[in-house]
Amino acid sequence: MKVIEGGVTAAQGFLAAGLSAGIKKGNTKDMAMLYSKVPCEAAGTFTTNIVKAAPVKWDQKIVYESEKAQAVICNSGIANACTGEEGFGYCKETAKAASLALNIPEDSVLVASTGVIGQQIPIEKIKKGIENMAPLLSESISAGTLAAEAIMTTDTVKKEIAVQVEIDGKNVTVGGMCKGSGMIHPNMCTMLGFITTDVVISKELLQAALSESVKDTYNMVSVDGDTSTNDTVLLLANGLAGNKKIETKEEDYKKFAEALNYVNTWLAKHIAADGEGASALFEVKVIGAKSKEQAVTLSKSIITSNLTKAAIFGHDANWGRILCAMGYSGAVFDPEKVDLYFESKAGKLKIIENGVATGYSEEEATKILSEKEVTAIADVKMGTATATAWGCDLTYDYVKINADYRS
Repeated sequence: MKVIEGGVTAAQGFLAAGLSAGIKKGNTKDMAMLYSKVPCEAAGTFTTNIVKAAPVKWDQKIVYESEKAQAVICNSGIANACTGEEGFGYCKETAKAASLALNIPEDSVLVASTGVIGQQIPIEKIKKGIENMAPLLSESISAGTLAAEAIMTTDTVKKEIAVQVEIDGKNVTVGGMCKGSGMIHPNMCTMLGFITTDVVISKELLQAALSESVKDTYNMVSVDGDTSTNDTVLLLANGLAGNKKIETKEEDYKKFAEALNYVNTWLAKHIAADGEGASALFEVKVIGAKSKEQAVTLSKSIITSNLTKAAIFGHDANWGRILCAMGYSGAVFDPEKVDLYFESKAGKLKIIENGVATGYSEEEATKILSEKEVTAIADVKMGTATATAWGCDLTYDYVKINADYRS
């Protein structure tokens, strides 16, 4: 497997476009279109929030009930959440407009929105945006980048990646883009992810690969503990790589799943690193756990602790906050057996051993915690299971961004 240039347009037969449709203030890009030259198998994972945005309900219907999917229309600026039947109707109108512009079935169009909750989307601007984007569709890397930029809200950087792997003697590509910076705590963040691949695979195994990957990638990210109404990850496979169809969970499936997981892991980590107001990526590894479930519970409890996140921002080795977060996680462990390390490019330091401080150098700890990427490693010495979660520090700017979000 190798990382290649590009994102969603790296896979054969996928085209993209992005532009400003006037949904956001100024001339900021706010609409993206993703299109496959041929119909695709589609898989998806969605928010577990009971309050689901209209596009989530629409996409669930398409993924679960439609034979194929061929396009995705995404707008940023307005989430189309808590908008009732009118909002769902706008999803249908969006799909109809894309159907006419691209000459594809209406039930092959997926729809996504992100932004402010509770406002109706300006459907006429959406329709015009679709009309204007269709002629701009391109397989170029730059077109994929425009789409990646158009789905951003409070994100500070675009997020796109592509990898290539050989399957059945054919080069198979997996490309992806995502957005996510605040309201990030997925259980499938406001996060949207769009993954394209040219692999030939059954719909059932495509969904299986995505569902399994999401557990260890997007679902292990938290910026602020808020699970969005719009969380959606869509995976489209158009089969243009020409490999023998993957219909069993054997070697070819494992190769594809590994490539997909690499893309999703990269995107998930970059969501955490770009958390609203963040100055550092905070990674937590729990090792020596009795079970995967225990490791996941402990790592996510640490990553969501506001006190711990604030300590990371202050470059303060306040390990008591980490042990405290582990203690209220609900997972059973012996705190008097826990070892804890801090690690970054500046070095690695054991902070506690068997639940007690090691007499470490505060100066050295501060140096390690002052890097842009910081890792905490907690060894609970109960078994061999591990889990890794990603988050970020909690800064003054997080409050500023969310206090002023609607204005």
